[in-house]
Amino acid sequence: MIARTLAAVLAATAIACSATAAQAAQYRIDGAHSFVQLKISHLGYSWMVGTFDRISGSLSFDPAAGPAGQKISVEIDTASVDTGHAERDKHLRSPDFLNVRKFPKATFVSTGYEGDAKGGTMKGNLTLMGVTKPIAIAVKKVGEGKDPWGGYRAGFEGTATLSRKAFGAGMNLGPASDTVYFFLSVEGIRN
Repeated sequence: MIARTLAAVLAATAIACSATAAQAAQYRIDGAHSFVQLKISHLGYSWMVGTFDRISGSLSFDPAAGPAGQKISVEIDTASVDTGHAERDKHLRSPDFLNVRKFPKATFVSTGYEGDAKGGTMKGNLTLMGVTKPIAIAVKKVGEGKDPWGGYRAGFEGTATLSRKAFGAGMNLGPASDTVYFFLSVEGIRN
């Protein structure tokens, strides 16, 4: 009887520990499957769309811990901006806009999360062109599960809007070109 009880307690403990481990996890951002897309009005006449396609970082996704268990730190290579037009990309990398030689990285570090495991608002500090400001990103979990190589992945998307002027990001192209709309797609591989 004691042996059965001890076995049952050990089995229950193992199940509880494995359930906790499955939920609480640290992930590294998979740069091959993550990007930051931007959209900005060109003088109020059309849209310019581009992508920062070299990002890295880490995230914590722990639904059991509630909002305190959700964190992210992202680094963006500003020279990776790609709008599909080589001359424009060269201009965007210049001191007229992103000044990538002086500011080769943009970073976002979360400071808090409001929401649940499906989505919410991730607050944090964005540093762009040497200026750090708090921003909020509306986030949503896309999915999670095992991958074909024996790993485990989780994917998230987010949207944010910011003012270029607030970060000193480039020459003045008029009020229609101040607002930048961002779409983020992040896939993490569990450590």
